Parts: sequence; C-alpha cells; structure tokens
Amino acid sequence: LIHGLEGSGPEHWQSWLARRLRVRGLDVAYPSLPEADSPRLDRWLDALAAELAPLPAAETTVLCHSLGSLLWLHHAARHPWQHVARALLVAPPQPDEEDAPSVGFRPVPLDRAGVAAAARETRLVCSTNDPWCPPETSRRIGEATGIPIDWIEHAGHINTDAGYGPSPAVEAWALGESERPIATD
Repeated sequence: LIHGLEGSGPEHWQSWLARRLRVRGLDVAYPSLPEADSPRLDRWLDALAAELAPLPAAETTVLCHSLGSLLWLHHAARHPWQHVARALLVAPPQPDEEDAPSVGFRPVPLDRAGVAAAARETRLVCSTNDPWCPPETSRRIGEATGIPIDWIEHAGHINTDAGYGPSPAVEAWALGESERPIATD
C-alpha cells in the first residue's frame, strides 16, 4: 500500500484495507514514506524499491492513492524490471502541475511500455469530481498509459475527506475475488 501526500490517516480506505488483509493472515507492506508532508521523488522511489525487492513479484499487488499513484508511474518508467502482479492507482493528482510540497513528481512520465512491464494488470480508479484530477485529466492518463479506468460518481479525491473509508470492493479486487476494484450493481 502506497500512500499519498501527508500519508493516510487511520480511517482512510488504505489503513482499513491494511488491517483487513492482516487479519486474513496476509503479508502487508504499508510503509510510511519519508517526509510525507514534503516528499521528494528520489527518496520515495528508493523507499518503494526497497519495499518491492523482497516481495514475490507474481503474488504482489500494489495499491496506490493520490501522490502514491504518481510515484508508481515514475517507478514504471524507471524500473519496469521490478514488476508486480497487479497495480491499482486511485485518484492520481494532476500529473503536469508541479507544486511545492511534492518536489520532482511532476511532470509524470506516462510511459505505456513501462506501465505494461511493471505489472501484469494495472487499473485506475477515478472520481467524476476529483478536484486534484478532473475527468479529462484522468482520461488523458488512461489513454496515454493504456490503463483502463473505473469511475466512481461524485467521490471527490476518494479519501476520508470525501467520505471514503472502508472499501470492500477494493478488498475483493486486492484478494483476486473481483475483476473490478469498485462496487458494481
């Protein structure tokens, strides 16, 4: 589990999911990435590489939120040989606009070949009203990288501020029990 800027609090869907997977007896890596309030790409890439190195690639699923999604895209462009089974990128923030709290993350390489090599399956989960990644930006990321998008209506940034905590659909996807990481009716 790879958090975004400032980390994920105890009520965030990632924190909930980490607890649920651990209760099932699964190994869960949920590192506190360095300097979460003012991250630097090089330090986060090093931390990600260190977390992935000992894991069995064929059995590893990576679940990213927000800035963690941009981290995965950088990883895919630079280290596609360090691959995993599946990757889920939830609510990636604007990939083009650099801001002071996250040095070096933007612009993001939208590397189709790197994404395909870094994971057997990669999916995006985006909101129709995410203030940090509007739908047109989400579509551009999906088209450039070849990643299919699962849409959630009016979910904001898909975090606790937007009312998202427990996510049984993401849990089912992480366990390989569902083809899609969002609830479908």
